[in-house]
Amino acid sequence: MDSVKPSAVTPSKSKLARTFAKVLHLRAATGIAPVDGIQKVKSQEFGIPKVKSQEFGTAKGNSQEFGSQKVSSQDSGIQKVKSQEIGIQKVKSLEKVKDEWNAGKVRVDQSRSFDKANEKLQERAALEALLAKLFASVSSVKAAYAQLQYAQSPYDGEGIQVADKVVVSELQNLSELKRCFLKKQFDPSPERTLVLAEIEEQKSVLKTYEIMGKKLESQVRLKDSEIVFLGEKLEEAKSQNKLLEKRLNQSGQLHVFDNLHLSGLSPSHFVTVLRHMVKYIRSFVRMMMDEMKSSGWDIHAAAKAIDQDVVYWKEDHKCFAFEYFVCREMFDAFQYPNFSLPNESLPDKKKQQQQLFFVRFTELKSMKAKEYLAQNPRSAFAKFCRVKYLRVVHPKMETSFFGNLNQRNLVNAGEFPSSNFFASFAEMAKRVWLLHCLAFSFNPEAAIFQVSKGCRFSEVYMESLAEEAFLSTASEPQVGFTVVPGFKLGKTVIQCQVYLSQSQSTPRKRR
Repeated sequence: MDSVKPSAVTPSKSKLARTFAKVLHLRAATGIAPVDGIQKVKSQEFGIPKVKSQEFGTAKGNSQEFGSQKVSSQDSGIQKVKSQEIGIQKVKSLEKVKDEWNAGKVRVDQSRSFDKANEKLQERAALEALLAKLFASVSSVKAAYAQLQYAQSPYDGEGIQVADKVVVSELQNLSELKRCFLKKQFDPSPERTLVLAEIEEQKSVLKTYEIMGKKLESQVRLKDSEIVFLGEKLEEAKSQNKLLEKRLNQSGQLHVFDNLHLSGLSPSHFVTVLRHMVKYIRSFVRMMMDEMKSSGWDIHAAAKAIDQDVVYWKEDHKCFAFEYFVCREMFDAFQYPNFSLPNESLPDKKKQQQQLFFVRFTELKSMKAKEYLAQNPRSAFAKFCRVKYLRVVHPKMETSFFGNLNQRNLVNAGEFPSSNFFASFAEMAKRVWLLHCLAFSFNPEAAIFQVSKGCRFSEVYMESLAEEAFLSTASEPQVGFTVVPGFKLGKTVIQCQVYLSQSQSTPRKRR
């Protein structure tokens, strides 16, 4: 009997062991639970008893049959392993399909969310475009309404019709926009519509501004015409004032004194001349202040230079300061018979002096000042005019008024200027001179007085030029300065005109 050779079995066993080792390694790597077929193969691999040395001596046929059975069992295990590998691949492919389905679902959800956000943006853009068209239409209505108003004054029928059609068209457009909004019929290209609407709105705003500019220009033209009309009225008023001044001058000739005699003088005659004098003083002061304003003088500073302690109730009351200055200079030395003319000779007897002054009064009262000065350049009145002009009109004032000192130079040379300014001064000086002549025509002569600064107001001796002083309860009003002096004719007192102020100063005695 032939014995089995070890070389014939060992190689087959070694090859089978390596195959099982690979299967076990694959199962451990994939984490698949063990199967009965594989356990059997393993049990066969590790449960095979060692063949005793005596068994090797069995018959050759039995040994070969046993080896065939083992190979058949091993083939069955390999097929099972392959089927398991196929199952693993199916599981993996199912998991991959599931992952791909989940990923597709996420992509679908993201796409839906993106589409929804895009729809919102498109809807918002469409609403913005609709609002832009709304604002543009409203601006067009405003522009058309402005055009309609502009066409009404002055009346423009064609312009009114055009503007009315535009207003109606834009109102229809607004109604159409409302319908589109309610039915959600938005513009398919909102970006283009938005730009066009903004352009139309800017055009309407520009048109509105142009109409407003035209309206303002028409108002300016209207104001210009009003200025021209008022200028004509002013010139007319000035001409009327000149006529009134002419009549005043004619009445100022004091024709009421034509048949008057020295023995018939009364205080009423003196009061009449005094009132005429005050009118001419104020007329000259107005002319002087007009010249000061035209020359750029500071009226406030000039009034303060005359009297810096006086508080004026109104801004217009500063004219009283200039009247006070002119009266102060013109009435200086009024109480003396020669009246600022120290070299003037007068009769010694009182009666003769009265007669002389009354003759001077009647001689001058009916003539204009310039005519008298031209005829009598060396008379006492001519000398009086020269002296008072040089005192009232300062060289700086004359230079600022006329740009030179020509008038002053003429007066110093014994001549008289022909300007309106000097003519007004001469008429004022004439009234002061006549009042002085009339005052010394009385027997006894009229006495002049003025009230000092700070004195209390007295109705007996004073007439207030500022009624506002009596309305104030802050303090008792006091005399700021005497504008026009007062006079006493025997027992008759003619009140002086004073300006009352709140300034405090130590009162001085009246003189």
